[in-house]
Amino acid sequence: MTASIIDGKIIAAELRARVADEVARVKRDHQLTPGLAVVLVGSDPASEVYVRSKHKQTQAAGMASFEHRLPPDVAPADLLALIGGLNRDPAVHGILVQLPLPKSLDTETVINAIDPAKDVDGLHPSNAGRLAGGLAALSPCTPLGCIILTKSVHASLEGKNAIVIGRSNLVGRPLVQLLLNENATVTIAHSRSRDLAKLCAQADLVYAAVGKPEMVRGDWIKPGATVIDVGINRLPGADGKARLVGDVAFDEALKVAGAITPVPGGVGQMTVACLLVNTLRAACAIAGLPKPGV
Repeated sequence: MTASIIDGKIIAAELRARVADEVARVKRDHQLTPGLAVVLVGSDPASEVYVRSKHKQTQAAGMASFEHRLPPDVAPADLLALIGGLNRDPAVHGILVQLPLPKSLDTETVINAIDPAKDVDGLHPSNAGRLAGGLAALSPCTPLGCIILTKSVHASLEGKNAIVIGRSNLVGRPLVQLLLNENATVTIAHSRSRDLAKLCAQADLVYAAVGKPEMVRGDWIKPGATVIDVGINRLPGADGKARLVGDVAFDEALKVAGAITPVPGGVGQMTVACLLVNTLRAACAIAGLPKPGV
């Protein structure tokens, strides 16, 4: 048995196309152009790549894209003043501060300064609390992408046993809440969990978001399970070039799982697409319009 590959590129492209259709509709029917503002502090190479991708895809979806680049030594008060201005700007419906921030800036203070209604990263305590309470909220993009990828395999997640390995605020914790909202039975595990392989072997749905290269082995996987690999780890390759691997030993899991996401080409593709979804949803909510059809 060989698992089917869950192609994040195709699923993300379909989602972006649906977002573009909805953006065109709200522009036509309500004269509303959703706007996303991205704030980049410093010049981290990976962050530069992400910001370019977000700018390109935002414009391709028909949205307004606003970029704000600040030096790495920006004063905290100046960054907070910029966020305050974006909170008040009626053309901006989504605000994303690219992480990680320089060590001179307090990430929690910066995130808390964003208007929760425009918090398209879903990291503000207000959104995290609403999500935990089962209320409508903007949820982090990567977990949202994980759910969409899983639903490309299973029409319903109701009653399925799911395990989330990793408890970060960015992925693990919100993913648990989204799974609970889908009526899955959820185990949250982490690096200190006992008998992790045994816990994993009971799961119909496995989400690996622990940040350890190829930690989840093939013999941990229940035959036929769906495996969503959130990890992106760089390892030295035989030719001296870095190679990307996930948190799952892909070749091993491929022989056991029913479906699996590759790295790269899986979850990572969904994150920016879900950012567009959140921006569209935020714009409609702020304007008092019904929730869009994505």
